[in-house]
Amino acid sequence: MAELLKIIGVGLIASMATLIVRPVKPEFAVFIAVAGGIVLVIMMFNIFTDVFFVFRQITQLTGIDVGLFSALMQIVGVGFLTEFSANICEDSGNKSLADKIMLGGKIIILVISLPVLLGIVDIVTVLLNT
Repeated sequence: MAELLKIIGVGLIASMATLIVRPVKPEFAVFIAVAGGIVLVIMMFNIFTDVFFVFRQITQLTGIDVGLFSALMQIVGVGFLTEFSANICEDSGNKSLADKIMLGGKIIILVISLPVLLGIVDIVTVLLNT
C-alpha cells in the first residue's frame, strides 16, 4: 500500500508541476511530464520484478515452456511501452502520432502472441489425445 501512495504522490506532483509550468513555458511542461513518467516507471519496475519471479516459479512448478513465459512478458512490456509512448505523444498534442504508435504496438503484440497461441493449441491437442 505504501508503494501505491508513493506512485500516486509522484504522479500528482508531476501533474501539478506540469499545470504550473504549461502557461509560462509549454515546452518545459512536456519535459516535466516525461520525467515524471520515467520516475513512475522506475518505481513500478521494482514491483514488476516481484511478479516476474512468481511467474518464473509457476513455469518451474508446472513445466510450461519458458518460451511461452518469455513471450507473455514481452507482450506485457510492449503494451506498457506502447501506452507510455503514446501518452507522451498525446500530451504533447500529437494525437495522430499517438494513434499510430498504439496501432504499431498492437501489431507487434499480435506477432509476439502467435507462439503463445500455438503453445496453447499444442497443450489442448495433448490433453484431447490422452
